[in-house]
Amino acid sequence: MTGSLALAPRRIPLSGSGLIRLLATLGDTDIPAPKDSFSDGLCRWFDWTDAISLSSALDGPQAALTDAPFSRTAATAAERECRRVRDTVTQLAAPDPTTDDFPPHRQRYLGWQQAMESNIGPLRRKLRASLLAASPALARLAAVDAVMEKVIGAHERTLLATVPAWLEQHFERLRRGSPDDQPDRWRQTFCQDMREVLLAELDLRMQPVEGLLEALRGSSPDQP
Repeated sequence: MTGSLALAPRRIPLSGSGLIRLLATLGDTDIPAPKDSFSDGLCRWFDWTDAISLSSALDGPQAALTDAPFSRTAATAAERECRRVRDTVTQLAAPDPTTDDFPPHRQRYLGWQQAMESNIGPLRRKLRASLLAASPALARLAAVDAVMEKVIGAHERTLLATVPAWLEQHFERLRRGSPDDQPDRWRQTFCQDMREVLLAELDLRMQPVEGLLEALRGSSPDQP
């Protein structure tokens, strides 16, 4: 087998999330410009019941939904939990460079995705609970986030479920293009790329959590 696909320069897309740009780079494809604005595209994901739920969340509440005391301690605990989740997933990101076939990589990646969901979902709910105790404005933010997670989360899971298929195509391209005198290099390249994809997906999944955490930090009454 001859070729130099693994060594070929990659085009770097200029739009899209970090994960989308990385997948497009690995696939050596261009990202088409969106036909609609972000708001127009988002509207198509909402049915009328979702729109009512979002409107209700935006209109209230006018007071924090709990009388529990709130302090910097809540934000500090949330920061620790965010670091723990990131560290947990990052430590799992260890592809096997000796694997010659893609199915074991697929199963490993699906396991990583499951680990992200099982860790990030509860963390996001905990942050919303802390926001409910902080202020009326942040209680409203928590309510809006709950609606957005319900609506966008289903579409996000569907889209992220396609990532292993992108990785499989990349795996096959690298294997076909591997030089005969470097039989192991393509495997190492793939494992490195697979890990980068996982970390980019982790960044994407953590964006709502980090937004809630930033709001919680800014609301702490004893923040220096």
